[in-house]
Amino acid sequence: MSLGDENDYRSDAGRSDGPGGSGQTRTRLPEGEGDPYGGARRPVRASRSLITVVGVVVLLIAAIAFANRGNESGSDASDNSDGAKRPGSNATAASGVKPVTGSNSGIASGFAHTAQGAQSAAANYAVALGSDGMFRTDTRHSIVRAVYAPDVASSQLSALDKVYSGRKLLESVGLKADGSAPAGMTFVSRTAPVGTKPVKTAADTADVSVWCSSLFGLAGQGSTNPVTESWYTNTYELKWVDGDWKVTGSSQKDGPVPVGRDQTASSAKDMADAVKQFGGFTYAR
Repeated sequence: MSLGDENDYRSDAGRSDGPGGSGQTRTRLPEGEGDPYGGARRPVRASRSLITVVGVVVLLIAAIAFANRGNESGSDASDNSDGAKRPGSNATAASGVKPVTGSNSGIASGFAHTAQGAQSAAANYAVALGSDGMFRTDTRHSIVRAVYAPDVASSQLSALDKVYSGRKLLESVGLKADGSAPAGMTFVSRTAPVGTKPVKTAADTADVSVWCSSLFGLAGQGSTNPVTESWYTNTYELKWVDGDWKVTGSSQKDGPVPVGRDQTASSAKDMADAVKQFGGFTYAR
């Protein structure tokens, strides 16, 4: 019933123009009451509505508590082998475990020996391996030794040196031979994990996918390679080595890519200033 209908109804209360339009008055009052709208019954309806609302609230609280419960058992990685089967929102849900306090070459270390610890390690390693430090020999070697397992670090160093020190790559990016940016330019290579997903877990191994957004390019006046955004998913093969998770292999694929919004791109100066002023994070669940 619309507001207009309700007003008409109230103005004609007690009148019924039958099919013949006689205009005879037919007023029906509840026994012992003078309110034609049955006022005596309102408290009963209010009570029922209150009970219904309380019931819904209780159910919502129970549902939220169940959803946030996640995996509170604190078990190791083998107890989380079915993690990939849970809804996606649970995969990166907060665990309540304090972030790691260790550091190895500026990279977080000392992750928990659990599936959640493996996901935290993978997210932090994605940041390190996607940083501008990979384009400089000294920092690249430090990152690789901190992230990769000792038995594969040497081979990875050799392979990555060929990729990142290659003249063709550096020229395409607009960097100098030593990986530094030209005068007046700021090189941007920054990865931001959006979420993690356990693909496969066991007692001392884990495969973890990390969905990432990346900023890459040269910020500066006249740059021919301006900073752009990209989206991709890295999957890391991890192994528990000497009290921490280490990478033994990895793969990458594009996406998922969201629809871009119609926003005005920032100036080269604003982008360069943002990269200098905004630091990164230590990712932990």
